[in-house]
Amino acid sequence: MRVFVILPAAGIGTRMAAGGVTPAAPKQFLEIGGVPVLIRSLRAFLAVPRVDAVCVAVRGAERERVEAQIAEFKLGARVHLVEGGDHRQESVGNAMAALECDDDDIVLVHDAVRPLIDPATIERTIDAVARHGAAIVGVPAVDTIKQVDRTADGAIITATIPRERIVLAQTPQGARVGLMRRAFMEAETDGFAGTDEASLLERAGIEVTVVPGSARNFKITQPGDIELAEFYLGRATADLRG
Repeated sequence: MRVFVILPAAGIGTRMAAGGVTPAAPKQFLEIGGVPVLIRSLRAFLAVPRVDAVCVAVRGAERERVEAQIAEFKLGARVHLVEGGDHRQESVGNAMAALECDDDDIVLVHDAVRPLIDPATIERTIDAVARHGAAIVGVPAVDTIKQVDRTADGAIITATIPRERIVLAQTPQGARVGLMRRAFMEAETDGFAGTDEASLLERAGIEVTVVPGSARNFKITQPGDIELAEFYLGRATADLRG
């Protein structure tokens, strides 16, 4: 059994421009402590010996930049690039098609802009996929969850959803290769666009288990997230120093 990882990194990060802040580069290329977000994500997976290869889906215009960063940070031969698409599902599908793997192997998909994922969580996700067939990382909801109807005047509450039945999805999200390919094939045949890999797996009738995540494993999305990531990194460094 081999383990493959896909990092979709073809996004342009439009939400980072909220509030009039326009980043100099897509968010996966912004730096945290002098290291690009994408490189930090790559390093986390390459730190797991069970990971055989990481496939990064990038826009054609960004390929040279990514190749240069991979060389600069000496990330080695386990990293491969593939052409990304206009949407996450297309990027992951392109990477899946490029993988030379067996149906019983494991594939994990991770947001390239979740740079603080830790190797221990990755290991737990691999174990969960090996045992159950499909798994995602998730965290319990802390706030009260309200279901609403959208109206011209705003949102109207229609129900309160028990928090114990809610999980906030993170990544990595993974499955046996054969199950993931089946889920993607059925979605493509039906013209279905999911919000993440789990939504495709669920739609295909595949049971997905949840691995506990953490607040650190957040997605760089909005202005201020880089500073938050640097705070977490600074705190981790302080803890190591004792």
